[in-house]
Amino acid sequence: MKDVNSETKSSTIKMKLFGNLIGLMLLFGCGGEVTNETSQGDRAAEAAQVERKTILFFGNSLTAGYGLEDKSEAFPGIIQETIDSLGLPYTVVNGGLSGETSAGGNERIEWLLKQQIDVFVLELGANDGLRGLPVEDTYKNLLSIIEKVKVAWPDCKVVLAGMMVPPSMGKNYADQFNAVFPRLAKEANVTLVPFLLENVAGEAELNQNDGIHPTKEGQQILAENVWEVLQPLL
Repeated sequence: MKDVNSETKSSTIKMKLFGNLIGLMLLFGCGGEVTNETSQGDRAAEAAQVERKTILFFGNSLTAGYGLEDKSEAFPGIIQETIDSLGLPYTVVNGGLSGETSAGGNERIEWLLKQQIDVFVLELGANDGLRGLPVEDTYKNLLSIIEKVKVAWPDCKVVLAGMMVPPSMGKNYADQFNAVFPRLAKEANVTLVPFLLENVAGEAELNQNDGIHPTKEGQQILAENVWEVLQPLL
């Protein structure tokens, strides 16, 4: 004969287990903490997107990638690839314009300052030098650009790409022009890339037929020259 008390206890245990199972199903099926965790994950992803910072490369044809098949082959695009490979939260904006002088850049920069900029890489002056424009004017224009960036975005980190002109422009002019960038970096307290075209200028195989604009391989070296200085700032 079966024990009535045993059967009653067994039924009670089964009912408790069934009740717990229903509770778990309601918790996970109707949202509960899982839904909350999901919403927190969504908010974190949105926050990460908002916190992504901007690097503006502002320059001439060297930045714009003149003569290349794709603009992404210019050194700013190569640096973006490096940044992505390292998982750094930065988006590169290529603000290069072929033929741009320091005076033209000084007029154009305000339009680009409407968006937030966290790092500003200034690459201008080469066209001034090749045209033999007054060195002091180049200095004043570049300084004005830097000051406008700092006023618009006080926390922005500024990198200045140094440039040189060949002795064929005249030794006195070349010496004065080449001194502009170290002087400006010191007086404006910005980070200097000593010479953007280091290991590229004068190397026929790394330049296009005009002997001025780097090939895709030359742009890779420009990216390395800039990245060496830029990376510690990120």
